Amino acid sequence: MAKMRLSMRKIKDILRLRHEAGLSYRGIAQSLNIGYGTVVDYLTRARQAGLSWPIPEELCERDLGRLLFPTQPVIGQRRFSEPDFPAIHLELKNKTMTKQLLWQEYRQQHPEDGYSYAQFCHRYNEWLGRQQRSMRQSHRAGEKLFVDYCGPTLTVVNPDTGEARTAQIFVAVLGASNYTFACAHWSQGQADWLDAHVKAFEFFGGVPELVVPDQLKSAVRKSHRYVTSR
Repeated sequence: MAKMRLSMRKIKDILRLRHEAGLSYRGIAQSLNIGYGTVVDYLTRARQAGLSWPIPEELCERDLGRLLFPTQPVIGQRRFSEPDFPAIHLELKNKTMTKQLLWQEYRQQHPEDGYSYAQFCHRYNEWLGRQQRSMRQSHRAGEKLFVDYCGPTLTVVNPDTGEARTAQIFVAVLGASNYTFACAHWSQGQADWLDAHVKAFEFFGGVPELVVPDQLKSAVRKSHRYVTSR
């Protein structure tokens, strides 16, 4: 435990020297007068915990220690009330809901024994990782272009008349590289749908072998699980 408390005071310096100064592991060890293995260990733990730089301001030393040592008990630490992650996951399917709002509701219910926002998000991501089961897909370069309209829309205001109109956002993503194109149209009608594809092909500088839409009315006349648009 002593080693952990000592290292906690230096973890920010380790991350700063690595990400801002670009020092090597050995250079960091020499600058902070700590062991090379310690630097490797903490940077590995930070990467595995998804800890970015700069460290979020709301992340206190206690939460930082829990991120880096999730399985190591802390003597004298009080117990926290676990959030209802299945319910939280369902709430987040609502486009207007955010983790910040759900965390605020959670803290209102547990003002004395609730997690910080950073720890709340970390534990939710850990829970989510245990629920997800996915099949790995391999994409050849230039093979597939995934297209759809995203859920949120944009409000466009005419500066001369004050008239407000809603724009639909078309998104196209290449499967192999995740290279993304997006543009706005007034509707999801077939004319705008086709024009969006033309703009996407011009942007990518070519046409893929397959264009893969979702079950969008503009793209699919009759749904079939084994048919992909060409």
